[in-house]
Amino acid sequence: MPTLILVRHGRSTANTAGVLAGRTPGVALDERGAAQAAALPGRLAALPLAAAVSSPLQRCRETLEPLLTARPDLPLHIEDRISECDYGDWSGRKLAELTDEPLMTVVQRHPSAAAFPGGESMRAMQARAVDAVREWNARIEAEHGENAAYVMCSHGDIIKSLVADALGMHLDLFQRVHADPCSVTAIRYTRLRPYLLRLGDTGDLAGLAPREPSPDAGAAGDAAVGGGAGAP
Repeated sequence: MPTLILVRHGRSTANTAGVLAGRTPGVALDERGAAQAAALPGRLAALPLAAAVSSPLQRCRETLEPLLTARPDLPLHIEDRISECDYGDWSGRKLAELTDEPLMTVVQRHPSAAAFPGGESMRAMQARAVDAVREWNARIEAEHGENAAYVMCSHGDIIKSLVADALGMHLDLFQRVHADPCSVTAIRYTRLRPYLLRLGDTGDLAGLAPREPSPDAGAAGDAAVGGGAGAP
């Protein structure tokens, strides 16, 4: 199955202002975020990409713009199910104000029980994102083969929840995962299990380029994804 290259959007004006942006319209990349996005094509240069999939929100689309300019043949698809969590009444509020909300403790310590007032639950957020990735995996494999890779630009909580799913972690542990703005998280999906290849990587990504299988790989199956028994 394909390799998913997850990119968190570059640093946004909401990040620097300490605001929980959610789905608030008009949240753009700041100067640092634009520079991060400009560097993304170079970081991904060694990777043949079959498609680009983006959250509909402005900051994600802006993050992918330099990559799409550098690769004019790379098709872009907008996927609503990887949009930011719907924080409801919390959207647009300062994070400093939210720390005293009783719900914030639940969000941090028991996120599977958290539902935002006027918004969605964190369980629903993870479920829709996982469903989207599984469907995109099947589509990319059908159209481009099992060794294809594709890039998906989304948001911090979405990426953390996808990592938790890939690692077989309960959602209540997903706050232990961290992904910086414009970092890359790579997950290789196989028939039996996913493998987390990169987490929050902000450096060189050439090592993710597909390699020819070794002659002795044979029917080793999932073991060929990484070296050794049980460790990618």
